[in-house]
Amino acid sequence: MTPRRAAMTLGLTSACLLLAGPLSAGTNDILIGLDEKIVYDANGQANMPPGKDAVLVMDVSNPAHPKIRGSLPLMNSLLGPPTNLQITADGKLGLVANSVVMNQDGTAWKVAPDDKLFVIDLTANPPKLIDTVTVGKQPSGLSISKQGDLMLIANRAGKSVSVLSIQGTSVKLVGDVPMDQEVAAVVIAPDGKRAFACMNLVNKVGVLAIDGQKVTYDKAMDIPAALNPYNIDMTPDGKYAIASNTGAMAPNADAEVIIEATGPHPHVVDLMSPGNGPEGFAIAPNGKWAVTPLLLGTGAKHSAWFYTKQAQAVLMSVGAGGKLSVLSRAPLGGLPEGIAFSPNSDYVYIGNYIDRNLQVFHIVGGKLVDTGVVLKLPGQPASMRGLAR
Repeated sequence: MTPRRAAMTLGLTSACLLLAGPLSAGTNDILIGLDEKIVYDANGQANMPPGKDAVLVMDVSNPAHPKIRGSLPLMNSLLGPPTNLQITADGKLGLVANSVVMNQDGTAWKVAPDDKLFVIDLTANPPKLIDTVTVGKQPSGLSISKQGDLMLIANRAGKSVSVLSIQGTSVKLVGDVPMDQEVAAVVIAPDGKRAFACMNLVNKVGVLAIDGQKVTYDKAMDIPAALNPYNIDMTPDGKYAIASNTGAMAPNADAEVIIEATGPHPHVVDLMSPGNGPEGFAIAPNGKWAVTPLLLGTGAKHSAWFYTKQAQAVLMSVGAGGKLSVLSRAPLGGLPEGIAFSPNSDYVYIGNYIDRNLQVFHIVGGKLVDTGVVLKLPGQPASMRGLAR
């Protein structure tokens, strides 16, 4: 950490995270999922006892200086893409899927699939849990429609996509779409008529047709998508879906795959690589930018040849044909996962899992500028996301 950043670090602790002054709920909220069950040290990943996870509600009304306005003691998991949570477009509900739980096996702790979706009332002060819904096994990435009445959840162990209706504060499971393969992430198109699902183990993106609450999958429309498509987002105009592929540990196989999302047969139109380990990926609300935090081996054993202490953020422009072009890079901390944009697309927030903090960046003149603001968190940020759009 640079002297300047250290001087500007916001020394918040869990005891003072809930601010004395009330902050209004709504479209300026961002959810952050903390996972305390999995830790990283010199020997790599280790499982720990459960019971200390949390979901934070962060207010970005002042985008340069975000503030935590709520904390809920809810389970959250690193084992899944960092898109397991989202806020409805009206800012009233926060929805968080928990992918796995820890079960004790002698003196060790082992991972097992969970099947829970938490419904959070963001209009309450402080925000509160109002329901828990049972969904598919190992729910991971999720997506809420721009219209706010439908949600899809990618189920890894369940090999399906759960379909849920949203009516006011009522969230109900209405069905599951069998996919026959593990599904890591999903995104609903802005017009609400299609969705795209990352089938990470078979290196394909599935296409789902949406008609109200009826969702269907046609295997014949599967799109080959590099190695291990693990995260996916869409441009605000609905023309392109971009799948972020982690390479599945294959050297130099990490890639962003650009899919032409309209027309009768969506297909790949471009492919580029921003670097190694783009698990986190998000397109700005204005559609001009995309940012991915690269892991760069920060979660590896310290003895591994590819281990590094710092990761890296990559700012890309979204051009004609959905083409991504690297504009600038900036250093991050250890194991960055969650990423979110401010509503006006000018600020970017990235959580560093190992360092237990959040960095704030400003996009100025097509460059990613580190503001020096670092928000200390009471746990390890595994996921982060704002409004559906």
